[in-house]
Amino acid sequence: MKSNMNIFKNIYKYRELLKTSVKKEIRGKYKHSFLGVLWSFLNPLLQLLVYAFVFGTILKNPQENYVVFLCCGLIPWTFFSAALSRASFTMVENGNIIKKVYFPREILPISIVTSEAFNFIISTIIIIAFVFIYGLGITKYILFYPFVFIVQYIFSIGLSFIVSSVTVYVRDLQHLIGVALQLLFYATPIVYSTQTIPEQYRWILNINPMSYIINGYRDIFYYQTMPDLKGLFILLIAMIAFCAVGYLIFQKLQKGFAEEL
Repeated sequence: MKSNMNIFKNIYKYRELLKTSVKKEIRGKYKHSFLGVLWSFLNPLLQLLVYAFVFGTILKNPQENYVVFLCCGLIPWTFFSAALSRASFTMVENGNIIKKVYFPREILPISIVTSEAFNFIISTIIIIAFVFIYGLGITKYILFYPFVFIVQYIFSIGLSFIVSSVTVYVRDLQHLIGVALQLLFYATPIVYSTQTIPEQYRWILNINPMSYIINGYRDIFYYQTMPDLKGLFILLIAMIAFCAVGYLIFQKLQKGFAEEL
């Protein structure tokens, strides 16, 4: 417990460093690009159009307003996958700084997840735009958006602690994460609805936290109904515990960072 409390003390003590690091991650992602932060819109939008064409037009997914349906899954997934991918090599990427300067190492994965969260919040405008384009509008259930977002943010932080620290010792993990994300993409109800999965395979979705998170966003924007608050609250508690475990692993492994890097 004392070890987990250190993270809050460190974040507060080095809050200016965290702010600077987040700004650096946001600006650095599109550094030297002509359109800059507009890529936060264009990247998910172009990806959305490709998937909508493949699964909606070619494969003829029967889901009504499929672009909105897809948007509610693909944009949150982009946040998750980008945060995890970038966090996996942040320690290796910043090896020279880690060996020379002391600062709480957890600042690095937290700043990456936070910068990707910022991009996701901006990208949510795309979801809202398509909701209006297809005539669905916004309902009162959008008030639950921050709750679903917080669950996803905590989950992403916990995973980032683990992958960023383990990758220092097992460099192949960077490549394995890419493969794992591809598999997890299809094990998450992004391009299809949960109801289309045969009952005997539903357990795969039930053990996947991203399934609950994406269904939460979809309930808010697409189905326009109350999200599964009980399931999301249980998931929130589980993700807080998971994040604490992730931080303990990070704390244990960070002792050897300087030697390994």
